[in-house]
Amino acid sequence: MLVAEKTGSLKILYFHFMKYIFLFLLTGFESSLIAAVAQASQTLPAGKLFIIGGGNRSPQLMKKMVATAALGPKDYVVVLPMSGSEPDTSFYYFKEDFQPVCNAPVANLNFTKDKVNDKGWLDSVKHARLIFITGGDQERFMAIVLNTPVYEAIHVAFANGSTIAGTSAGAAVMSEKMITGKELTDTNYNATFKKIHTNNIHIAKGLGLLNKAVIDQHFIVRSRYNRLLSAIASFPSYACIGIDEATAIIAEGNKITVTGESQVVLMRNPRGLQITPAGLVKMKSLQLSMYTAGDVFFLNHL
Repeated sequence: MLVAEKTGSLKILYFHFMKYIFLFLLTGFESSLIAAVAQASQTLPAGKLFIIGGGNRSPQLMKKMVATAALGPKDYVVVLPMSGSEPDTSFYYFKEDFQPVCNAPVANLNFTKDKVNDKGWLDSVKHARLIFITGGDQERFMAIVLNTPVYEAIHVAFANGSTIAGTSAGAAVMSEKMITGKELTDTNYNATFKKIHTNNIHIAKGLGLLNKAVIDQHFIVRSRYNRLLSAIASFPSYACIGIDEATAIIAEGNKITVTGESQVVLMRNPRGLQITPAGLVKMKSLQLSMYTAGDVFFLNHL
């Protein structure tokens, strides 16, 4: 009887010991998880991206952009028209679309090489609640902005909670890897690629506001599937996003929300990606998704 009682007591002690060990490990895990989440949230910018695929900007789309930026009575908008061959015209058409839906002041800051160090203009960019990058030529825009205080000012605004918006070329510049539209094996520009071939797509450095993703625009209207397939063949770990005209994505950290009239195509996770001796791209499978207004998806990484 005494032996049985001792054995039972040892079992009870062992049970309580293991329970406390489990609770200790669980508490430590929860603390580590909370710390990791907090650290990750601190590294993400506070701002949002409103990326339009080009084409028509309906009043509904403009209202959505204004709501995303949460413009207050003392806030203002900065337009960066450097992508356009006629920057003043780009600014004019933005105001035509914007003013019917919002009465916030709008400033046209057409930075040139001799204006990139203008302190007043840079401060205006840093404190704008909404920054809009017009369409045109994305390489023209980056030639002015890259490695200048303008680039830094845009990032400061984004980090502090501003919404950075853009259309067409202004959409392409958002990502770290920027599609220029050029084919390296064909000097004649085409709206879409005629082939899917290794080392064919020309990628330049964009603003890097959206990392681990590549943006293409006018996507369905101009059938740019070959172009985006070329991009994912070059960057298989990236999310490749094609935005159609009159349509936009709203990026808030890792969350992407679709808005507008048409569709957004997402390509990612190619499997069995190979290049043949002739330079042709092939793969066994690819995740391809298509979204419309109100749909939400998440990027693998930002």
